Amino acid sequence: MAESSVTRGFVAALSLILIVSTFLTAFIVQINEDSSAGGLKSFNSYEEIRSFVKARADEILNAKALVFSIPLMADSGLGVPKGAFEYSTTNIQVSGVDEADTVKTDGRYIYMVSENSVFIVEAYPPENMRKASRISVDGYPMGLFVNDGRLAVIMYEDLPLEDSYYGSWGTSLTIYDVSDAQNPRLVRKISVEGSYVSSRMIGKHVYMVTTKPAVIILEKDIEVLFPRIIVNGFILTIPADKIFYSNMTGAPESYTIITATDISVEEDGVESKAVLTGYAACMYVSLSNIYVAMPMWIHGGEGSTEIHRIRINGLKIECEASGKVPGRILNQFSMDEYQGYFRIATTTGYVARFLSEATSANHVYVLDSEALEIIGRLENLAPGEEIYSARFMGSRCYLVTFKKVDPLFTIDLSNPAEPRVLGKLKIPGYSDYLHPYDENHLIGVGKETVEAEEGDFAWYQGLKISLFDVSNVTSPREVGKIILGDRGTDSPALWDHHAFLFDRKRSLLVIPVLEAKIFREKYSGSIPPNTYGEYVFQGAYVFRVSPEEGITLRGRITHLKDQEELNKSGYYFNSKYTVTRSLYVGDVLYTVSSGKIKANSLSDLSEISEVELD
Repeated sequence: MAESSVTRGFVAALSLILIVSTFLTAFIVQINEDSSAGGLKSFNSYEEIRSFVKARADEILNAKALVFSIPLMADSGLGVPKGAFEYSTTNIQVSGVDEADTVKTDGRYIYMVSENSVFIVEAYPPENMRKASRISVDGYPMGLFVNDGRLAVIMYEDLPLEDSYYGSWGTSLTIYDVSDAQNPRLVRKISVEGSYVSSRMIGKHVYMVTTKPAVIILEKDIEVLFPRIIVNGFILTIPADKIFYSNMTGAPESYTIITATDISVEEDGVESKAVLTGYAACMYVSLSNIYVAMPMWIHGGEGSTEIHRIRINGLKIECEASGKVPGRILNQFSMDEYQGYFRIATTTGYVARFLSEATSANHVYVLDSEALEIIGRLENLAPGEEIYSARFMGSRCYLVTFKKVDPLFTIDLSNPAEPRVLGKLKIPGYSDYLHPYDENHLIGVGKETVEAEEGDFAWYQGLKISLFDVSNVTSPREVGKIILGDRGTDSPALWDHHAFLFDRKRSLLVIPVLEAKIFREKYSGSIPPNTYGEYVFQGAYVFRVSPEEGITLRGRITHLKDQEELNKSGYYFNSKYTVTRSLYVGDVLYTVSSGKIKANSLSDLSEISEVELD
């Protein structure tokens, strides 16, 4: 597939950030390990910000000690449309807190990103599925929100900032009125300098979090930069009294910018605040708080994660508290808020090919959510392994670590001051993602594995879907399992939970799969466990899941026109007909790729219609 000019520009901008990071990696963060959690404080002037940064940076420069991490670019409920048909919504972490995704539906229309366009497809009734409109954008769309006749598009684009030191690429929220789906109308645009971290929508308010460098390294000094936003073409610098800091931050090299937008109005309805600290990696959002996690590294040491809590209520943003825990987090599912407490799972140290060389261990910390002070800890779980997936469910935490086999830990958090392990299950393979089936069962998606003879590790094999019974928390059981393909089989559901469609009432599970198969007749003798299979299928796998029957395959749906696309792919498969998402409206299952939307009956998976996307 030809690389677009926008994509090349995006890659160039990312390369520039990486080049800048090379200069900064001459230094190491000085973290005060004795710092306690505390409140975030605001500045009074830009000169105060400049002095604050330079005072700390001078010490760091003299010690030649600054290292920071580049931010991650990237973290199903039911709805009922006006026609009274049930429809699936994006698979999210917290009920009522929507997450941006490349595909959305309101029960009648499907809104989807395809390269540099957003298509609106009238999907219901399925027999008459058709393209309603297409929105072309001068950027790189990454995610969508849909709410009450409004479509919000999050994208990278080239901003009108000619004096930007790090290039003029930034993150924009573009809002359209789609009450007439055939004629989308641009309502407004809010752009922020810097890289996208994540976003959420609560009601009519979208919260977008971005990160931007706060300094530029000169020959023997630094220059302090200030965060800017652009609202409908007007460039605004965030006022100093809306920029916050924490005394526990060792090297304030970046701004984390929180922008709240009311997408239902066409004027005003925008607020931005910033925290001057390290680079944000990911975030967890409840109905009232944003928790932003920032990795902090010590050269040759274990490192830690700095957490900032920002209270949100409509357009009101309050930067309130900071805390810190040892170790690094995996993703947003490593964090959770529950009954006044913040819980987080981390890994310290590193795994190694041989267990004797490994330094890793895993931990769960409970913090008071107001002050972000540690009040409970469970440390040194599964030494030599690292966390592959985590899920907090009420007073429980389920943790998967891995090195050779998959220990699923069940952890009791009912007493926040004394977390404790209740039980664990050791089985081959691992789960990259855990999803609640109900309060007593979990679905895991990951890989099957075979222990290696060459060291203390395992070779991953085919895609593995498991159903765990955790009703007896001291003795969890795997009550269902299915393995798809051989080594080389993959699915976006392993790293993006938005690709996972599940509905318990319908016993329905759908995930996109690229399946690889080893043809054993082509080999003489035993086949080494590190042997990759050949691609034989790409599309959606449809399963029936229940505690009584386990996991059974109902069928498959593909968008590929012929097998040649798979045969010619070699080790890297790439096609515009790669199925990446699925959803349902009523009794119809829709599968989505960049080039097509296909409608199939949920009862027998027979094809109803399809729409090609130009």
